[in-house]
Amino acid sequence: MHVSFNATRLSLASLLASALLLCASHAHAAAPLAYVTSESSGVGVIELDGLSLARTIDVGKDGPRGLSLNSDGTRLYVANKSTGDLSEIDTASGNVLRRAKIGKNPEFVRVHGGAAYVTYEPGESGAPGKPGEPPKDDDDAHSPPAEIAIVDLKTMKVRRSVKSGHETEGVEFSRDGKLILVTNEGDDTVSVYRAGTGQPVRTVSLPKGSRPRGIKASPDGKAYVVTLENANKFMVLAGNDLKPAKTVDTKAGPYGVSFDPSGKRLFVAASRDKTLQVFDASTYAHLSDAPIGQRCWHFSFTPDGSKVLLACGRSNAVYVLDASNYATVKQINDVPLAWGIVTYPPSAGSITGR
Repeated sequence: MHVSFNATRLSLASLLASALLLCASHAHAAAPLAYVTSESSGVGVIELDGLSLARTIDVGKDGPRGLSLNSDGTRLYVANKSTGDLSEIDTASGNVLRRAKIGKNPEFVRVHGGAAYVTYEPGESGAPGKPGEPPKDDDDAHSPPAEIAIVDLKTMKVRRSVKSGHETEGVEFSRDGKLILVTNEGDDTVSVYRAGTGQPVRTVSLPKGSRPRGIKASPDGKAYVVTLENANKFMVLAGNDLKPAKTVDTKAGPYGVSFDPSGKRLFVAASRDKTLQVFDASTYAHLSDAPIGQRCWHFSFTPDGSKVLLACGRSNAVYVLDASNYATVKQINDVPLAWGIVTYPPSAGSITGR
């Protein structure tokens, strides 16, 4: 059978292109990464195979805090306190591609359904604080409430802003993706909205002065765990009406919270007590405690679920713990004022959802 030279050349070119794509895919899969925001030096990139800081992405002196990746890990979105905006970063080159103006004190970021949800506080008075300094007292009930900016990731423009409570902190989505739930530290509430439109659904009041911070949906989607920083407890809100179903004692200052990738254990970062606590995910019985660094607010499991990575701001480091026995594996230094951490491929964590 006669085969033309052009057809053969085209076939070989196609095979070569496919092989290159396959190699690139395997190379990417073989090199899991973690991204950690440093409030004073940018975004650290950690190679998880070697547990080492590979590079730091410079975003200027912006005070980066909240962060979230898109679905394929090619873009990282970072909330910058000092400049009041959201930056879009190409993860391959480390270049800042675009910015979206948000407002005062942007903090938490979650990417969902082609949009980034960014909490900020338009009522905050005065100039932005320096990265890492203690927050100002902004619990004035007469000041404007916090808001959630919904940023269209195609245009990097704010599609709409939704009024929330005071000092909006944690952000979580329902398992079906239809609802967004946020904790309001300043007025002790959880606000629920329709994802995408921001239409209010309900507001749940929590104990006065408890200061809710972290929030995480249970693996079956039937409940939410909310950490109460000043009460030294977490509360389980169950059912469509989010009625309090259980309250569990923790060590001091619980903030970051996440179920492990298997859904069998619940992890809580008790930051003021420098402890990572572990609970049974079904009964919420306390299982274990592990010592960690100072001001460890957020954490993530590695993609294979074998380790826990904690961003410990006052220790200027990322602590790495064995996820099975909770022993310290390593301390990755040179991450000043570490705030939040996420991984690619994505895994369970206090910022991301699984």
